[in-house]
Amino acid sequence: MEPESLDQDARPIAAGERLGRLTKRAEFQRVSRGRRKTVDAFSLQSARREAADQGPTGARFGLTVTKKVGNAVVRNRIRRRLREALLAARPLEAREDHDYVLMARREALSREFTALVSDLKAAFRAVARAGEDSRRRPSGGSAAKDRDRRT
Repeated sequence: MEPESLDQDARPIAAGERLGRLTKRAEFQRVSRGRRKTVDAFSLQSARREAADQGPTGARFGLTVTKKVGNAVVRNRIRRRLREALLAARPLEAREDHDYVLMARREALSREFTALVSDLKAAFRAVARAGEDSRRRPSGGSAAKDRDRRT
């Protein structure tokens, strides 16, 4: 059973479709300024692709595993595990005009694979919902911004 899209541009990625990749450092840095959802094994970051970056169509994904997580063998195992979890979690609710980065944690290595896949699906749903909520908010300033904090 395929999940229903949350809006018009959220298209589930089909099982046979190849995932787009983020390759440049600037792309990773731009995504880091976007929305994020954190779970035990990873943090998912999401950002809308700018009009100038509209090369290949479809959602693009990047994986980051820092040296703090472990040595090269451990980092590569985590990276392979997350890549397979992304493939197993399809269809994902990833918007075509967005880029996504998975920042891995050490728990990604010891977490059960089915739990990792369900965490991925939940994180993508949460990021998509957060995008929906921000679109529905009025463009005017919020009450918290308008209050004088010095009193």
